[in-house]
Amino acid sequence: MDIFQLLLESKKEKGSLRKQLLDSLNVKEFFEEGDITINHRTCQGIECELCIKACPTKALYWRNGKIGIVQDLCVYCGACVLCCIVDDCIKVTRKRSDGKIEHFSKPGEVVQLCRKINSRRRHDRVEHLFPDAETYLKRYRKL
Repeated sequence: MDIFQLLLESKKEKGSLRKQLLDSLNVKEFFEEGDITINHRTCQGIECELCIKACPTKALYWRNGKIGIVQDLCVYCGACVLCCIVDDCIKVTRKRSDGKIEHFSKPGEVVQLCRKINSRRRHDRVEHLFPDAETYLKRYRKL
């Protein structure tokens, strides 16, 4: 077995371990890949700890005077960024199942991204129900 096969095997094992951890927490994983970083120079840490309280999977924790991250538990939901009192302190990058990559590090960016996603879902649903004007008129035309 060469080094590349070993790397692939360790990645598969890590994926199965992550799935087991998230299943035990009853958390669904929405994003294929992602990354989360904390700028410890700007983090207020002990003064707020809001990100630790907001994390649904407890991936963030207090460690040696700063916030630590368990990458295997993070589902890149953005709850920590949404409640952080310092802009650009926590940065999240995530990849959706359709291949689209999203970056955000400010609460306003998370809200804007959620609105955009919800608007797209509403549009797709209406388009599914009424693919053209005739379908709409057949259903709602008053005779």
